[in-house]
Amino acid sequence: MSVHDIRPKLSDTEKITINLGPVDLGQIDLLVQEGFYSNRTDLIRTAIRNQLAKHADSVHQTIARKSLVLGMQHYSRADLEAVQRAGDQLQIQVLGLASIGTDVSPELALATIESVVVLGALHASPAVKSALAGRIK
Repeated sequence: MSVHDIRPKLSDTEKITINLGPVDLGQIDLLVQEGFYSNRTDLIRTAIRNQLAKHADSVHQTIARKSLVLGMQHYSRADLEAVQRAGDQLQIQVLGLASIGTDVSPELALATIESVVVLGALHASPAVKSALAGRIK
């Protein structure tokens, strides 16, 4: 298992949708028009980062309390086979990106992964995600 604390590349980002009222949207457009931000996304991303920075201590305390891996956690087929040989099961808890190798079978995932909690994104094959659906919280 490998852990990496990384800044996501654009292709590693997740798209979200938000609904804003016309007054909020107008104010955003005004700030963009006045050159404070390059576009709406830039303002929204900056606002989110500012809020995350404001609450950074609380986030770090919660990460420690809940024993979350921060960053990226990848589980390869070899990792899961080693867990299986040891007769263990994983409780995956990640804040960031958890990924399960494309060569991991649904059967191996079920045999080795007890639970999955991901605050962020989980990348796995559709078959593995389907097999683990009841274990993903």
